[in-house]
Amino acid sequence: MSQRPHVPDSQSFPPYDEPYNIIPIHNLLTDHPSLRCPEVCAAISSLQRAVGDLRKPPGCQWLPSMDLLDWLGLFFGFQRDNVKNQRENLVLHLANAQMRFSPPPDNTDILQTKVLREFRQKLLENYTNWCSYLGQGSNVWIPNSSSPDYDARRELLYIGLYLLIWGESANLRFMPECLCYIFHHMAMELNKILEDYIDEITGLQVMPLVTGESAFLNCIVKPIYETIKVEVDRSKDGTAPYGTWRNYDDFNEYFWSKRCFQNLKWPVLHESNFFQMAYSERKSKRKTGFIEQRTFWNVYRSFDRLWVMLVLFLHVAVVLAWEENKYPWQALNNKDVKVRVLTLFITWSGMRFFHAFLEIAMECSRVSREAYGFLLRMVLKILVAAAWTCAFVTCYRRIWMQRNHNKDWSDEANKRVIFFLRLAFLYVLPEVLELALFFLPCLRRFIEQRKWKIFHLISWWFHGNCFVGQGLREGFVDSVKYILFWIVVLSTKFAFSYFLQIKPMISTTKELLDLKNVEHKWDWDEISSASNKFVIGLLCLPVLLIYFVDTQIWYYTYSPLVGALVGLFQHLGQIRNIKQLRLRFQFFAGAIQFNLMPQEKLKSTSRTLREKFSYAIYLLKVKYGLAQPFRKIESNQVEANKFAMIWNEIIATFREEDIISDQEVELLELPRNCWNIRVIRWPCFLLGNELLHALMLARDLMDAPDKWLWYKICKNEYRRCAVIETYDCVKYLMLEILINSNTEEHSILKALFQEIDHSIGIEKFSRTFKMIALPHIHSKLIKLVELLIEPKHNVTKVVDTMQALYGIFVHDFLKEKRTTSQLREDGLAPQNQTAMVGLLFENAVELPGPSDQNFYRQIKRLHTILTTRDSMLNIPVNIEARRRLAFFSNSLFMKMPRAPQVEKMMAFSVLTPFCDEDVLYSKEALRTKNEDGISILFYLQTIYDDEWKNFIERMHREGMVADDEIWTTKLRDLRFWASYRGQTLARTVRGMMYYHRALQMLAFLDSSSEMDMIVREGERELGLMGRNGGFQGFNPERLPSAGLLFKSHEHGITLMKFTYVVSCQKYVNHKAEDDPRVQDIMDLLKHNEALRISYVDQVSTGNDKEYCSVLVKYDQQLQREVEIYRVKLPGPLNLGEGKPENQNHALIFTRGDAVQTIDMNQDNYFEEALKIRNLLEEFRHYNGIRRPTILGVREHIFTGSVSSLAWFMSAQETSFVTLVQRLFANPLKIRMHYGHPDVFDRFWFMTRGGLGKASKVIHLSEDIFAGFNCTLRGGSVTHHEYIQVGKGRDLGLNQISKFESKIACGNGEQVLSRDVYRLGQRLDFFRMLSFFHTTIGYFFSTNVVILIVYVFLWGQLYLALSGIENSVLGNGSNSKKALRAVINQELVIQFGLFTTLPALLESSVEKGFLEAIWEFLVMQLQLSIVFYTFSMGTRAHFFGRTILHGGAKYQHTGRNFVVHHTSFAENYRLYARSHFIKAIELGLILTIYAIYSAAAKETFFYIDMAVTCWLLVVSWIFAPFLFNPSGFDWLKTVNDFDDFMNWIWYRSGVFAKAEQSWERWWYEEQDHLRMTGLWGKLLEIVLNLRFFFFQYGIVYHLGIAGHSNSVSVYLLSWICILVALGIYLTMCYVRDKYGAKEHIYFRVALSLLCLSGILVIVALLEFTAFEVVDIFTSLLALIPTVWGLISIAQVFRPLLQQTRLWDSVVSLARLYDILFGVIVLAPVAFLSWMPGFQLMQTRILFNDAFSKGLQMFKIITGKAHDKNV
Repeated sequence: MSQRPHVPDSQSFPPYDEPYNIIPIHNLLTDHPSLRCPEVCAAISSLQRAVGDLRKPPGCQWLPSMDLLDWLGLFFGFQRDNVKNQRENLVLHLANAQMRFSPPPDNTDILQTKVLREFRQKLLENYTNWCSYLGQGSNVWIPNSSSPDYDARRELLYIGLYLLIWGESANLRFMPECLCYIFHHMAMELNKILEDYIDEITGLQVMPLVTGESAFLNCIVKPIYETIKVEVDRSKDGTAPYGTWRNYDDFNEYFWSKRCFQNLKWPVLHESNFFQMAYSERKSKRKTGFIEQRTFWNVYRSFDRLWVMLVLFLHVAVVLAWEENKYPWQALNNKDVKVRVLTLFITWSGMRFFHAFLEIAMECSRVSREAYGFLLRMVLKILVAAAWTCAFVTCYRRIWMQRNHNKDWSDEANKRVIFFLRLAFLYVLPEVLELALFFLPCLRRFIEQRKWKIFHLISWWFHGNCFVGQGLREGFVDSVKYILFWIVVLSTKFAFSYFLQIKPMISTTKELLDLKNVEHKWDWDEISSASNKFVIGLLCLPVLLIYFVDTQIWYYTYSPLVGALVGLFQHLGQIRNIKQLRLRFQFFAGAIQFNLMPQEKLKSTSRTLREKFSYAIYLLKVKYGLAQPFRKIESNQVEANKFAMIWNEIIATFREEDIISDQEVELLELPRNCWNIRVIRWPCFLLGNELLHALMLARDLMDAPDKWLWYKICKNEYRRCAVIETYDCVKYLMLEILINSNTEEHSILKALFQEIDHSIGIEKFSRTFKMIALPHIHSKLIKLVELLIEPKHNVTKVVDTMQALYGIFVHDFLKEKRTTSQLREDGLAPQNQTAMVGLLFENAVELPGPSDQNFYRQIKRLHTILTTRDSMLNIPVNIEARRRLAFFSNSLFMKMPRAPQVEKMMAFSVLTPFCDEDVLYSKEALRTKNEDGISILFYLQTIYDDEWKNFIERMHREGMVADDEIWTTKLRDLRFWASYRGQTLARTVRGMMYYHRALQMLAFLDSSSEMDMIVREGERELGLMGRNGGFQGFNPERLPSAGLLFKSHEHGITLMKFTYVVSCQKYVNHKAEDDPRVQDIMDLLKHNEALRISYVDQVSTGNDKEYCSVLVKYDQQLQREVEIYRVKLPGPLNLGEGKPENQNHALIFTRGDAVQTIDMNQDNYFEEALKIRNLLEEFRHYNGIRRPTILGVREHIFTGSVSSLAWFMSAQETSFVTLVQRLFANPLKIRMHYGHPDVFDRFWFMTRGGLGKASKVIHLSEDIFAGFNCTLRGGSVTHHEYIQVGKGRDLGLNQISKFESKIACGNGEQVLSRDVYRLGQRLDFFRMLSFFHTTIGYFFSTNVVILIVYVFLWGQLYLALSGIENSVLGNGSNSKKALRAVINQELVIQFGLFTTLPALLESSVEKGFLEAIWEFLVMQLQLSIVFYTFSMGTRAHFFGRTILHGGAKYQHTGRNFVVHHTSFAENYRLYARSHFIKAIELGLILTIYAIYSAAAKETFFYIDMAVTCWLLVVSWIFAPFLFNPSGFDWLKTVNDFDDFMNWIWYRSGVFAKAEQSWERWWYEEQDHLRMTGLWGKLLEIVLNLRFFFFQYGIVYHLGIAGHSNSVSVYLLSWICILVALGIYLTMCYVRDKYGAKEHIYFRVALSLLCLSGILVIVALLEFTAFEVVDIFTSLLALIPTVWGLISIAQVFRPLLQQTRLWDSVVSLARLYDILFGVIVLAPVAFLSWMPGFQLMQTRILFNDAFSKGLQMFKIITGKAHDKNV
């Protein structure tokens, strides 16, 4: 933190030399490549010329260099750096828009009016809609462009004013309508200035009401900011009830009503309610738009239509199933049944009444004088709902009264039925009209566009007054698609529910209702079971719960199938491996040309109208798959050179990343055309063995005609090219390089090749030459090439080989033997006779020198073609390299927009929020060993062994001699190599900077000629070749900032099109602490020209602190960091969640039309960066009826190979980011923003609240709220899978669980949010179904499934302990077996379906069905079901707890490699409440049921009932050990137990942490109970009462009870428990008083207690029916009961904490945690003691490493030796 006032860097420079960001706008004389673009100059000059005759701001000096934004800044009090920032922002956008202008303007030096108008309309679109919604006239006074009064200067003024307001609004940017309000008034002041208004009071020209230095910040932004800050402070870090404080949304929605104009005024009136309410102590009437209530009823409130559908179907199904016909429609033959079906309208109206009641109950505190319309609507809603319910009930009663009176369906009764039906028709009429409008979009659009009051009244009645959520419709075709999907899902669900759930349930119910004289063990049971209704409820409740949530299951059954089908239609998985790439490589080159080369250049050949029409028809055919756009590329085309440049650059990046070796580079690269080769020179890995195949064909077909032989060779394109290239290479080698052109030998060889060419030309090659001699020529050529490759040439051997080749040709190759004279005559022999005697070629050979790198490069390639005898199917070897090549090649055959020229592409930025993660691994971090003796470097060397070898090879090539230099001169390279394999900022920056590199190359290709490319490729080859002809890896860091191989024009264009901003949240703290990460960030800045760092600086100004948003870059000339902009903030940045606040402050420094959000755990690839132009073009194409505002991008999870656990997470995440997102986008049309790396329409979002929401806690999952906001405001979200971005995921179970808990907590908060409520109410019915089941429905269903397990097991326990299980149901009851079978089927589906099926189908699409099945089987063998079941428990626990009690908070998971053993104490802290205790409870119930249930004695029957439940118990207990390195090591288990006991007994101090003290952890685990409301506490108490019921059931089975069923048995058990607790409290008192000084008294008391206990037991055994087993049975009753008391005591902690009783509660809780820990650790200790189990666990955890031959067991146990580095 700075301790003195900060002087911006810009003030330390002369005006013309001050630092700039991208373009030096302040100095147009600078030799900067961007300033050479006429569009940039046009934008700058338009700002300067626009000032013209405008009135100059008074009170300040106006300079000639100032422009229109300076004019606005001086008039309205904007900061200087804000003006500078937005000036560049505006200039860049206008210049880029001018570049994209179509058709291109005649004069590019003048800014086009259309560019300004379109930008203004887009930027102020939300403002215009806001004015229209409030009925206010817009203050943007611009006549039509065709009007003579049109003034383009006004366009610039309004644009500049809005940008300046937005750029300085800080946290107010989350409140878009607040910005509209500010702009509305400031635009009016601007209008008055422009119109020369006179102030009526002063008589002077009008001035803004707020003006002066930093006036906008101090007078407008700061008061609103301070009000928000007061409310945030009131929230107690988000833990206070949401109804007691206002968040960002509440403040923003204040501006959704006209009262903002009436109360707030302008300039903002500090005495208004808006400000004063923040300081009021009243808790009610604070909220404006919505009140977030913490209750599960939000699920019904938001999605009432879903629950109405389910309840109504259940209602009708029960009515029909009660008749027990085979099919439901058969029951409708009975008129009584038909009339009973009409009761669904009573149910429907009753549910609407309940919904209206919920609305008024949750929103009543929002009622105020200013919201009377809201109150009126709520009251009318509930009155109308009540009236409908009463009407239906009355009419229905009258029907049956008449029916019973007449004993038949008389005319009068039928009339009453008809009246009821008419009433029902009126009731459903709104739904019918809505359905009609849904399928008549034209009529719907007509109504939406009209401002008629009747339409407004209807909208107000159904939806209320809300600025967002209007017009959420989709196109007709899209609607039909997702409607058909849901019709299939719901049809299957309802059919299954009726026949397999409801009918069996009805049958069982009717049987139980008919049973009489049932025997019961419990006395009071007679009351509740006289009609067996309680038993019926226990049996039906699990089935009903399943019925209400199994729509989610059927959704997850069909959605992967549809998603996979969509993927197949998108051509995913057509190229799955290198073999398939080889087959299509020649068309792959054409695909690059078609998709990556600009469309404009391809169209340039079409001159005439007919040609243009033909080209349009061709593109239409290509679009719909009726034509093949990809053709073979021949070597003489410019396109071939472009393809070669792109391909070689991809291979060069592979080598930089060390995923291929130097040898593989030579096999993969595509060399430029040279040596007069007539065909494209395909990479060597495609030509392997092809020449030998051609030789074999020539030998086998030696007598065949030339045409047939050549046809057979040409059937394989690569074989044809290999033959021609070899021949052309040999010909060029001998005629142009080896043999002196002035010698007779040269003439002989020339004649020889002419004869061969002539015979080929007349198709008589096989008649002229002997094919059998070709292998001999081949072997001699190999010998010749090997001699030429050697560093030291042996001329004699070369001459001998040439003579041998000549001899073979003359004597063996020619079919017709020729005499010496004939050879001389044909020019094939020397004219001098003496030359025939061993002297031929002796003086003619000239060998190139060692400096001729190109020669050796071509010779090595020729040698590879001549000698390769395999097909090179394993090239490249690295799995990641193979995957990337396969995906890239496949993606180019998918549908994507054509790429424009780089000049005409949309500009974009990448934004990465960075908090406290690793930038680069330090030397110490790489070498430091953990407790198991494993360092990060050793781990990486082992996991990425092939990449480590490639890295060492590269280091040796770059000058490393000794291996220990890796820690000295090559340390930086080593740190980068390791960091690029972790989840570090360096990896993310490298990946994103591939955009800059790709755009530079593409810009070069756009404007380059064939000669430019030849020169460029030659320079590249020279740069990549070593002195020995070896490959020199391309290193972009060696290039100067403008690029060594690219012209300055391309460099300037690239800078204008791409910017990368990393927002470092704690950068100023790192600077103050001299954190090494600061230097690492500087190193990244230094070597990445387009990279910028933004952070919030804190500057001390006396007693206050000044906060500023700062942007810095690295100045290559000054060789240091320089500050570009410093924009003051009204106060501390983080008023809400940290990540969105961090993004928000940095967003003002981004540039372009789009911004891609990239997280810290992501990567990118050069080959994918090439397609960014295509992706950005999606913004110009309609997605249905809208243009997209968010472009979803596919992700590849790159952490899946680390361990089996990482693989499971990778499979789960991969299916979500591919198949699931694909389905969300099409056909469901419900994709949101689920995180990075989506691409946002920057200007659309900057005017609508930014890239996410940031209110405390409620917006914990900030990313998805950007999607919610986008959908509500009429945006569109798409998903595109032809481009991918890398993504890392959590690697250890603890990391994964923290991530899962964060997501679950975030979803729990979403349930309460206004966004979910509005989407649930505003979306059409079928999109609402999609929205529910793709967001909170998944977590809600998971939570209910866990609840079903509890309800089912507790119900079965009740039946077993009460003794009515056999008497009521019987062991062999078909109904009972059917019930349990249905439940188990549903649970099994739930456990495995949600994650396994999507992953399986996605893998089938992309890898093939057989490989997907194999992966699935391997995952099951590695116990993936255990992991997924454990994760389900995590999600259910935190989702449910968040909705009931709150307590959600961001958890930093950490992304480091997990190779260390996690202690049991840490696992217990994480999983005790969420998994261990619940598993113990369920395991206890299953055990008790097995003991006391007669049905359980049938082994198969018990297994059939309980197998799923036992799977859950085992998974929840053993998963933390199974997926923990050395989880079953005996010594570590012993040490873990000691550590656990130390942690338990550690006495906490004031500053103790939960990791140190059990007591501190125990209190933290209760935090959610302190912040929960009354209903949450009551529910917690009710749930804990189940332990008392457990006691109640057990005590009647004590031997001492004597088979009594009296309630007194239960009361006596409570007396015994209270006595036991009293004894415990007494002993605690004795211990505290005498335990320290007079320990003998404590021992005496303890001895007396033991003796008394023994005497009591002996007496009971002797004089009562007490049995020894009763001791253990009593403990079964005692332990759960006391645990229930402890749990209830925690709820009453505020009352009990001040009493002595609380200390006893704490001590009892400590004993229970010891007991639970022992129960969990005991089976683990047993398995650890068993030999071989630890090895098996290691194989399960690190199976991938074993498959690669790595000794992971040695790694984990620390027995491996360090590798030599």
